[in-house]
Amino acid sequence: MTGDAAGGRITNKAESKRKPLRPVNVHFRTTEEEAAEIRARMAEMGITDLGAFARKMILEGYHITLDLKEVREMAALLGRVGNNINQIARRCNETGSIYADDMNDIKTHMDEVWDKAREILSELSKVK
Repeated sequence: MTGDAAGGRITNKAESKRKPLRPVNVHFRTTEEEAAEIRARMAEMGITDLGAFARKMILEGYHITLDLKEVREMAALLGRVGNNINQIARRCNETGSIYADDMNDIKTHMDEVWDKAREILSELSKVK
């Protein structure tokens, strides 16, 4: 099959002895600036194979780059809460009582965790 697709060429390599996984070739030309933008987007997405990148973008039509900074912050907050709970459990086992300051500390840290979770969910809801 030979034809023109958006300024490119599509060919079918039926003459090949071994059938390739994807027998149809799609070729297109770009400017240097467009090629640089393609390489930058590939790097941003962590894709090194131009064919895989082109298929993904053509078939899906979009890409999402996640900034996981907030998720890492939330994980750190959860770690702090876990540490506080362990310290309180040890103290409770030693003394037989729980202090109000300890419970307030946990509540404060849990409020921070929930605030961060709401922030993350708010940002995720903007992704279309």
